[in-house]
Amino acid sequence: MSKKVVLITGTNSGFGWLTAHSVAALGHKVYATMRDTTGKNAERAQALSQLENVTVLDVELTDEASVKNAVDTIIATDGTIDVLVNNAGASMFGVAETATPADVQRMFDINVIAPWRLTKLALPYMRNQSEGLIINVTSGFGRVGFPFFGVYCASKFGLEGLVEGLHYELRPLGVDVVILEPGGFPTEMSQKVQLGTDASVADGYAAIAGYPEKIFAAIGQLFEATNPNPQDVADGVVKLIGLPKGERPLRTVVDPTTGEYISAINDAVKPEFDKAMVAYGLKELLA
Repeated sequence: MSKKVVLITGTNSGFGWLTAHSVAALGHKVYATMRDTTGKNAERAQALSQLENVTVLDVELTDEASVKNAVDTIIATDGTIDVLVNNAGASMFGVAETATPADVQRMFDINVIAPWRLTKLALPYMRNQSEGLIINVTSGFGRVGFPFFGVYCASKFGLEGLVEGLHYELRPLGVDVVILEPGGFPTEMSQKVQLGTDASVADGYAAIAGYPEKIFAAIGQLFEATNPNPQDVADGVVKLIGLPKGERPLRTVVDPTTGEYISAINDAVKPEFDKAMVAYGLKELLA
């Protein structure tokens, strides 16, 4: 496998942390981004920086100047970005009506606009070399609107919609844009779920107030039964990087707990989607 320049976001914990380690171990040059590398993430930043093939960049993904500065740094050093892994994200849980417009904006800023910002900056270099890979870590909840995760689902739906269109637009130009759909894993992100900030509507949902507790109890039981390993997601990224150009699937599900139903949805939709592509005169883009 040729050595690549790989940019990975959200590397201070969870999937991003494991992915940075796994990709660097193969000899690829990794640029690992995280926020606050001299503050709360200083220890993680230092640990990653000590790894061979890893350079840590302090990036605020919702800040245009910060992101552009990071990309400019990579280009000045290596001249290109071969692989972009849009891993960083945020989650929100609770009755959807408790989310204010500002709460929804925050989810979309992190989960949709931030990946798009990086994608738009990386694509010119990938197109110019007729080769590149952009892996977008979404969620099984990017395929279904699940109760109490509505705002989070909406943001992941948004990202998947962008990526699915790009997948077909860019494949003829030599660039693969794909989706990796994890299920539930015991990571730090799962422990930092955000809540809607409009508590005034809570009393109106007293009839279903016990359901959030039921969800977390059920998730705990699933974790005990299946013992999902976050390394599986990092391994999924490594596998996608290693596949030949043009042979990477649009969607890859990594979910040992409930992933079968997401895979079933993907498998059922694909033939009908292909029919629509043909009907709209885009048959050649399916090849």
